[in-house]
Amino acid sequence: MAALCEAFTLCGLGPSGGVGQGGGILALEPGPGPDHVLLTDRGRTATLFKVSDQKPLGCWSVKHGQIITSPVVCNFETHEYIAVHDDKVLRIWKDEDVNLDKVFKATLSADVYRIHSLPNGDPLVLFKGGGVRTLDVLLEAPQQEIESIISDEVIKWSEAFLEGQQPVVIFITEKDGDFFVYVQKLKTNSLHKYKLEQQESSNPLSFTAYIKKQIITLLCLCSNDSVYKVLIPLQQNGEGEEQILSKSLLLNLSISGSVLKGTSLVVVDKDHVAVLGSLAASGEESKECLTIWNTKFQTLQTSKELPLGTSGQLWCYGEKFFFTHGKVLTVVIYKCETSSLAAAVGKLKDSQASDISSFVNWNTLGDEELVVSFQPQQSTALKSESKMTLRSRRNSVTKVQSDTSKVGQILKNIKDTSATVIEDELRQLLLKAQMPDFQATIGCVITALINRCKTDPAFYPRNFLLQMVQKRELSYSLCPDLMAVALEKKDVHLLQICLQRFPDIPEEITYACLKVFLSISEDYLERTDVNLESVICYIDIDPKHKEVKTEVVENGFNTELEEDSCDNTVSKETHTTDDVEFCPVGPRKAALLNAVLHSAYSETFLLPHLKDLSAQQAVLFLRYLRYLYVKCSEKINTTLPGVLCPTINQVMDWMCLLLDAHFTVMVMLPEAKGLLSNLHKFVRAQVRFYSELNKIEGTLRELQRIKRQKDSQAYSIEVLELI
Repeated sequence: MAALCEAFTLCGLGPSGGVGQGGGILALEPGPGPDHVLLTDRGRTATLFKVSDQKPLGCWSVKHGQIITSPVVCNFETHEYIAVHDDKVLRIWKDEDVNLDKVFKATLSADVYRIHSLPNGDPLVLFKGGGVRTLDVLLEAPQQEIESIISDEVIKWSEAFLEGQQPVVIFITEKDGDFFVYVQKLKTNSLHKYKLEQQESSNPLSFTAYIKKQIITLLCLCSNDSVYKVLIPLQQNGEGEEQILSKSLLLNLSISGSVLKGTSLVVVDKDHVAVLGSLAASGEESKECLTIWNTKFQTLQTSKELPLGTSGQLWCYGEKFFFTHGKVLTVVIYKCETSSLAAAVGKLKDSQASDISSFVNWNTLGDEELVVSFQPQQSTALKSESKMTLRSRRNSVTKVQSDTSKVGQILKNIKDTSATVIEDELRQLLLKAQMPDFQATIGCVITALINRCKTDPAFYPRNFLLQMVQKRELSYSLCPDLMAVALEKKDVHLLQICLQRFPDIPEEITYACLKVFLSISEDYLERTDVNLESVICYIDIDPKHKEVKTEVVENGFNTELEEDSCDNTVSKETHTTDDVEFCPVGPRKAALLNAVLHSAYSETFLLPHLKDLSAQQAVLFLRYLRYLYVKCSEKINTTLPGVLCPTINQVMDWMCLLLDAHFTVMVMLPEAKGLLSNLHKFVRAQVRFYSELNKIEGTLRELQRIKRQKDSQAYSIEVLELI
């Protein structure tokens, strides 16, 4: 049995997405860890992602005018990355490398088709002429001559395996409509060529393969809407004459009068394959979808409609599917269990049988579709129940069906009912209903509410949206338009909660929130609800002058230090004179800025947006960051008191990022000169203080080793001589 589970966005694509700017994705390869993938676009850039965090860990680009022609792969033995640009130039680098111009470079004598990385072996380099070399052998003499095995043939697909300790490469070529299969074993230096059996009016579109017990199983997705299987034994006597490989029908991609026009094929397990393509029924418009098929029983197990379209590419790593959907790279988690006849025909009981989120894309459905989507799922759940179901189980299913019907009715009411009535109905439903697909239901409801907000400016159920974000485990990808509407409404409280709770906010939205927070007036914020838990413990408000003053506790250094002195005394002073250093922003704006500092981001994608801040906004933000930096440094553990307060590392990272984005502006602005000078003096005083601590670090460690006398009296004086 197979099922498609939750889906989420890994990254954006195209000119505004940060990756894939070269015209799409060249390939997606496994990264150095089980939760990592390497994305190479059809241009200059390769990006390493941590899938569970939906964030990039590294991004590398070749120079303008150069093009990556072979997907970047990871050498799992050395934890290095390997790429080929402009067909012949090989690059090798590590995580800490930033500039690819300064990493290892080797120019090869022949054009490279692809590099294949093996889990426990040396990477294999396949050249366009059919020659294969291990990376180590190739690096010994990069200009060595590479033999040309194929003539007038073009490589269409390739894969590499490790059978025992034997590296095996298989690649398929095409010439004049004929397809040829080459299998090369490197250790024995043996090469076998086969011709693929050709059928009339049917051409291979996609290939995938796996190896087991010395037999390569090659699967071909063909243009006649079928999947064929070809068995290729590794044990062959000599090279011999060219043999013809016969194909056997594995799967017919049609069901109930609908035909799947597949574009990509991947193996899920020994009994299941996944096919990406367009499902077309007679008289109806075709719809792109992702499907999982049971090859053992010739049945469609599950499908997911993709209304925004795909590029036709599909990858599968670590029980996750990866494919483009519209302008984003989407990840869908799947589960696959042991194949059985009951599961294949849909009669196996499954607690997730009515998983709405697996089959419905809430972000693309209209209001009517959202309502209709609740009906067939429950019908399927009821049909899958056995006639021997206990009465209690039937009552439970009836209750779920009733709850789902109520949600469907509420979704209809959202279109023309007042916000107060809708909020009351939803609260009552959520209090008494125990729905198995709660996350999907919330996503559906919020999407319907946001859709009405867009069409009806007067409609804005703020209280309900706040409650959902505060009390439910939501994410940006589940309701991506929520923060956009909150930005339009300048609902800073909702934005604050989203920044604190959503783990997958794009950098563009984070920047938009920062810009709104910096530009909004203090008078407006005074009339707005904002959570002050992150600031209330370290800033004080003067009730008379409405000013913010600080309670300074020096920890071994002073911001007013002379250049040649460092005072290590600890003093505590509450400043009340004119030289007091106030927080440059009010408490509400400080709390909002703290929410921005708390959100996750990637420097690569955030830096271009920060450059769009005005000079006034950049200086104000830097003043606040400096204020936080001073406050953090006053404490011995450099930790601010309170809930969700920014850490000193977060403050320093944002400060460096802001200075990188506005360095020229900061240097040229007269009002920023004093700020930069004070910041420089404070950092220098800190460096001196910690330098003095380092000098006595050895002595302090030695004191810890000294043991007290066992017969020490209640009172004693000990003299320790420091050398």
